[in-house]
Amino acid sequence: MPNNQILPASDIQNLNEASAWIAANGSALFIYGAVAVGIYLLLVGIRAVAWRLVGAPGALEPNSWRAILGQVLRRTRSFFLVAVSVQLVAASISGLAGALPVVHFLFTVAAVVQGAIWIREFALGIVTRRAAGEDPHNSTLVSAMGVIRIIINVVIFAIAGIVILDNLGVNVTALVAGLGIGGIAIGLAAQGIFSDLFAALSILFDKPFVRGDVITVDTLTGTVEAIGLKTTRIRSLSGELVSVSNAKLLDNRIHNLAAIRRRRVVMTIGVIYQTPPEVLESLPAEIEKLAEPIPLVTFSQAFLTNFAASSIDIEIIFHVETAGAKEMMAARQAFMFRLVRRFAELGVDFAYPTQMGFVGGLDGKAVDPLAAPLHP
Repeated sequence: MPNNQILPASDIQNLNEASAWIAANGSALFIYGAVAVGIYLLLVGIRAVAWRLVGAPGALEPNSWRAILGQVLRRTRSFFLVAVSVQLVAASISGLAGALPVVHFLFTVAAVVQGAIWIREFALGIVTRRAAGEDPHNSTLVSAMGVIRIIINVVIFAIAGIVILDNLGVNVTALVAGLGIGGIAIGLAAQGIFSDLFAALSILFDKPFVRGDVITVDTLTGTVEAIGLKTTRIRSLSGELVSVSNAKLLDNRIHNLAAIRRRRVVMTIGVIYQTPPEVLESLPAEIEKLAEPIPLVTFSQAFLTNFAASSIDIEIIFHVETAGAKEMMAARQAFMFRLVRRFAELGVDFAYPTQMGFVGGLDGKAVDPLAAPLHP
């Protein structure tokens, strides 16, 4: 083959045969073109019916599965419908065998690009659905969505480009290996940045907490004021603003106090050993009666639990049906007031740490000091 010849002789012959066939069959080609146009119009009609069945965007519930499906269908491009129409017609024309590889390649490119657009819209719809409920004006969410869009676009269209190159006959193995090595190098160089970035995305979409929640992380308790792409800022109970790396934040156990629906109160009190047995037996029932009239309080149990060094211990458990710490403390205080008053009425004394000393005689027995004779 001469050096200035670009195409192989067989391909040139096929194209010459196709040109000759087109020149000899102009009327037939016109009919095939009309058929292709008809198929295209039919596909456009099917697309319009599908859009109508899914519903208008404004009439759908935001971020619902039906809305996501409609968003995907509305990204069906006309170039893809044209490629489908031409492919269907060209495959049935025997005289265009030489042009079929070109038509098939163009159809493959259109199909790959259209598939990438569908996958991208579906992925973005899932991400948006997951982020539903967040403040749309939240700068962190806007930044996160921008980063996610870039990542999704780069990944999906990079794969689409590799598929197209593979159809062109390019050996993509070395290209994929190179991209993999490059990705590893970039990942290692920016490991800390990507770690905090993906941790921020996990916080935004998995929602272990949201802005305004009171959380406890390690020894820090405070209100979440902002969730950034690298750090989360927490206003501590003492007033200072603490910035915590997102990756380190997720490495710790997070207690979300805003997720509390009811609060459990456990109190342990002690009464003196001199309390009469019949009074001790009545105390659990008396304690339950004290808790019943208090608003928001659901009594759980009261049991004598231990013979301690200077007291008989009673464990009291009840629930306050509210998430507010202030309401819980008020209910706890009201219960304690009622408990002190009732114990005073029953003549029950609260125990406090005491020690009692005994004088021993020569025989080792305790001597009652009141009965012992007085000596000058």
